[in-house]
Amino acid sequence: MSAPLPGLIDIFSDGACSGNPGPGGWGTILRCGDHEKELAGFAAMTTNNRMELSAALAGLKALKRPCRVRVTSDSQYLCKGMTTWIFSWKKKGWKNSKKEEVVNRDLWEELDQQAQRHQIEWVWVRGHDGHAENERCDQLARTAISQGLAAAK
Repeated sequence: MSAPLPGLIDIFSDGACSGNPGPGGWGTILRCGDHEKELAGFAAMTTNNRMELSAALAGLKALKRPCRVRVTSDSQYLCKGMTTWIFSWKKKGWKNSKKEEVVNRDLWEELDQQAQRHQIEWVWVRGHDGHAENERCDQLARTAISQGLAAAK
């Protein structure tokens, strides 16, 4: 008998880019009850979509065991990708509707692996619309960009 899943884990995530492509950052908040953890990261040359995917991926990878998870993001690319498009991509050998390689395939495959470990609900929220956690994740991502650029000097 497997261990029961712990309570719901909320993951809030956002990515940002200074130029697209350009220096990028991501921010993630993990919350379970009263416990909260913030994560952030930087990439010297990337795209906004890669940062959106990286933010969610970092949150999922931080979980030590299978969980019930609600991932909240302002990225329709992430949410639609994980709830709709990924099934077709996998069936077609990671090709899109134009029979071209899926962009960011490496991250989509990692997200797919993580999704197999957890029970995930993907929730889209409008960005820059006053959602407190989304605004905080945006701030974490932008701070990561600033710190990453400063460290590179």
